[in-house]
Amino acid sequence: MLAIVAPGQGAQTPGFLAPWLTGPAVDTVTAFSEAAGIDLAYYGTDADAEAIRDTAIAQPLLVAAGLVAAQALTGDSTVPFRGADIAAGHSVGEITAAAGVGVISPRDAVSLVRERALGMAEASALRPTTMAAVVRGDAAAVVAAIEALGATAANHNGSGQIVAAGTAEQIAELKANPPSGSRVVPLSVAGAFHTSHMEPGRVRLAAAAASLRATDPALTLLSNADGAVVAHGADYLARLVNQVTSPVRWDLCMATMAALGVTGILELPPSGTLTGIAKRNLAGVALFNLNTPDQLDDARAFVAEHASTSSQEA
Repeated sequence: MLAIVAPGQGAQTPGFLAPWLTGPAVDTVTAFSEAAGIDLAYYGTDADAEAIRDTAIAQPLLVAAGLVAAQALTGDSTVPFRGADIAAGHSVGEITAAAGVGVISPRDAVSLVRERALGMAEASALRPTTMAAVVRGDAAAVVAAIEALGATAANHNGSGQIVAAGTAEQIAELKANPPSGSRVVPLSVAGAFHTSHMEPGRVRLAAAAASLRATDPALTLLSNADGAVVAHGADYLARLVNQVTSPVRWDLCMATMAALGVTGILELPPSGTLTGIAKRNLAGVALFNLNTPDQLDDARAFVAEHASTSSQEA
C-alpha cells in the first residue's frame, strides 16, 4: 500500500527545482509560471533562501515542483499521482495532492495556490506573525503552553513535534521559555499560518475556488482537517479553503495511513520533512525521498514494490 505525499511551506531550499528543469518539464514550468504570475524557473534555481521564504513565492514554487516531479515519476499529466493508493499533502501540499489525484488540473492548482499565497502574504503583512516547531516534550503540556500565550497549536505533526503559530512576540516568548523537556525551533515561514490571523487569505482563496469545477479524486485522498478520506472533489475543495485558518492534523493523516495498511511513503520534492515525521510515527513503513530526476528509476521500483495491484492497473 503506497502513499504519495507533498510537503508544505518551510521545506523549500535554494535551487531545489534546478535538477528538474530538463526536457518536457521546461515547458511545464513555463506554463506554471504563467499561471502563478512569477518566474518559477528563476525562483527555483537562482533565488536565495530569503527570496523563496516569501509566502507569495514559496507556495506556488512548492506546488509546481511537486507536480513536475509527480508527472516525471508516473508519466501522467492528468492524474500525476496515478499508481499510488493514497495521496495527502501537508498544508499547501494539499493543493499539490488535489491536482495529483485529478480533483483540479495542475494548471488550476498553480493558479489557485497563487491566490492562496497572495492572500496569506497580505494577511501576514497586517501584523508580524510567525511559527516555530516545539520538539519533544509532553504533547498536552506543549499545547497548554502555546495556548497560554494566546498562540495556536497550528500543526500537529505526531509524536515529538507540534508547531506553534502566533504573533512574533508570542513565539519569541515561547522560545525564551520552552515547555519542560522541549526545544523551540523557528520555522522559515512569513506568517502564522492555519490560525485566525489568516482570515483575509481564506476569503481570497474562497473567491478563487468558487470559479473552479472539482471532480472526484481518482484515488484515496486524505484531508488535513481530520485525517479523513474525502470522496468528493467539491468537499475537498471546500476543505482546502477552510484549512487556511484551521490547524493541520498531520498526526491524524498518518493514523489513517496506518489504519489503511500503508507500507511505503514516497515524498515529493523538496522531500525529507514528511518522511522524517513518518520515521518517528510509522514504525516499519518504508520511506523514499524523491529530490532529483536521477532517482526516478529507484522511485518507480519503490512504487511497484508498495502499490497495490489494483492501483498499478488503474
